[in-house]
Amino acid sequence: MRRRLLAAGLVLALSGCGTVGGWFGAGPSKAKPAELVGFTQSATLAEAWKTDTGDTAGHLFHPQADGDDVFAAGGSQVVRIAVASGKPVWRTDTGVKLSAGASAGVGLVLAGGGKGELLALDPASGKLRWNIALSSEVTGQLLAVADTVITRTGDGRVHGVSAADGSRKWLYSRNLPALSLRGSGGMVARDDVLYAGFPGGKLVALNAANGAQLWEATVALPRGATELERVADVMGAPVVDERQVCAVAYQGRVACFDRRNGAPLWARDTSSNSGLAMDARNVYVTDDKDAVTAYDKDNGRAGWRQDKLARRQVTAPLAFGDWVVVADGEGYVHVLSAEDGAFVARTKVDGGVRTPPVDIGPGFAVQTVKGSVVAFRLK
Repeated sequence: MRRRLLAAGLVLALSGCGTVGGWFGAGPSKAKPAELVGFTQSATLAEAWKTDTGDTAGHLFHPQADGDDVFAAGGSQVVRIAVASGKPVWRTDTGVKLSAGASAGVGLVLAGGGKGELLALDPASGKLRWNIALSSEVTGQLLAVADTVITRTGDGRVHGVSAADGSRKWLYSRNLPALSLRGSGGMVARDDVLYAGFPGGKLVALNAANGAQLWEATVALPRGATELERVADVMGAPVVDERQVCAVAYQGRVACFDRRNGAPLWARDTSSNSGLAMDARNVYVTDDKDAVTAYDKDNGRAGWRQDKLARRQVTAPLAFGDWVVVADGEGYVHVLSAEDGAFVARTKVDGGVRTPPVDIGPGFAVQTVKGSVVAFRLK
């Protein structure tokens, strides 16, 4: 894995730091993907609809469901899609080369640009409400918490701005290591607290209203003699429930912490370059060997491991009822049993998938690198 990342080189220079590509955006892996194993399908997976946005150009876009709609971005477009039919309610060409989005909340639809643009659109019409300039490329998810829009930029900053007009409310910043992985630095909010992962293996809890740091925890410690060996980034978005918040790091660990104070609850050595998911029983991790493992969320004991997708560039999982859903770099969507990790269904879309499937209520959806948003029904 380290050789593959080194060969990919630096795909983006950010304030003296580098983002390492690999399948994160610089090109496909040269390792031959594992052959798909046959199985008897025990669930019905059917395509419900498909809508196009625009080519993702190597960026990691995250569609979001909100009520009866899905909001998605790609190229320079933001699209509102009716969940029931898959038909666009509106489609807005922003004129901006987008790098993140789309997200909905507090009466806005949000998207970010490669030159630091943060755009807020009207959810009913798709018309621009406001557009502000941030310090660097907008990355990852965009969140709306109470009256605050929260976004991240590639220079290690977390920005909290007013939902009303985009004016700055707070700014959280920290130094980045020399190298980091594209896809690192996710965040999630719950009960007015923002949990954000960072390159260097740190998980931080912030007050979402004012950006004050509440606590900091260590998911992984950088180790090794070279900068590449010392990459230990928190990958994907943390996951949270009533009691705990969990995160996973490349060349590090999956770890869970007490939400109140960041006290460690359990940790297991693993390395992930994609991320994790959680349901009422387990934490599910896709590791850097493209295996999916279920860990008991109360004690970290490994329950099952599905390792038949090696070298297929598997996304972070989606915990979806009785199933765990992942997609891969060749465009295959795989449905696993949440009970034992066995394959229960599979299908293919028209392009590779790099971001995790998303729950859209009556099914789930994936966004391909070509910009297609494809929804599925699963029974």
